[in-house]
Amino acid sequence: MSVTGNIKIFSGNAHPKLAEEICHHLSCDLGKSSNGRFSDGEFNFKIEENARGADVFIIQPTCPPTDQNLMELLIMLDAFGRASAERVTAVVPYFGYARSDKKDRPRVPIAAKLTANLITTAGAERVLTIDLHASQIQGFFDIPVDHLYAAPVIVNYFQENPIENMIVVAPDTGGAERARAYAKRLNTGLALCDKRRERANVAEVMNIVGDVRDKNCLIIDDMCDTGGTICKVADALHKSGAASIYACFTHAVLSGRAVENLSGSHLKKVIVTNTIPLCEKGQSLEADGRIEVLSVAKLLASGIKSIHDETSVSSLFI
Repeated sequence: MSVTGNIKIFSGNAHPKLAEEICHHLSCDLGKSSNGRFSDGEFNFKIEENARGADVFIIQPTCPPTDQNLMELLIMLDAFGRASAERVTAVVPYFGYARSDKKDRPRVPIAAKLTANLITTAGAERVLTIDLHASQIQGFFDIPVDHLYAAPVIVNYFQENPIENMIVVAPDTGGAERARAYAKRLNTGLALCDKRRERANVAEVMNIVGDVRDKNCLIIDDMCDTGGTICKVADALHKSGAASIYACFTHAVLSGRAVENLSGSHLKKVIVTNTIPLCEKGQSLEADGRIEVLSVAKLLASGIKSIHDETSVSSLFI
């Protein structure tokens, strides 16, 4: 659909700082809106400028508090549809409920599909996201999905800050393809952890496949929730004789005791992106230099511009 209106960027309460960064790269102002709450906690949203005929992009990762941020996104989508925006795109840098993408046990929901339905029904005409937990979630939507990857940002960081004698490590077999792509672009070797998960948020690393002795290991994953998996992988790598261990993941969920787990682990440094705002405890690790945050604002701004101009986004992939 060709859109004639101007780009307008709006933000919910999930990550206004990222929205402001995106506006900086697009040389535009953040849209005016009120994002308050009624005394009972209900989200009270109002668009404070004309949106008729505009190409609207709503920046709202559905990160914790997930239900609250998701509901904000749905209400904002509905508001812009009723305000006669020409097109409304949901920019969801982190897509919550993505881990519930299949019915792998009896009597469980597929919450990722339900979330996709809600976003579509609320009025989104397309979605822009980064590093879905499972790529097939794109198929849960009946609207176009532009699925970007943080890899260009992360690879560029390690090209500018190279680590000698490095090997990329996949934390499990499911992440092997992602890790292989990083290893190819960073021109390094690849190792794999054989992991068995007994229950949700609890993982046990069985063994390391590949030679990591005396090497500087870089664990690659899409997200870190409680930090249990990455810390156990780091422990297994340490026992296998790794010289130093780094970790890199796109989405810094960092729930529960994640920050304490990372602090007490064998990890020398953790690289994350700002698809999710860093929690308060995480900010303390950032101040100490233990965590470094890379910005995906320019990547998202490029994606938004390509969508608006109806040009290909393939140049943003590597």
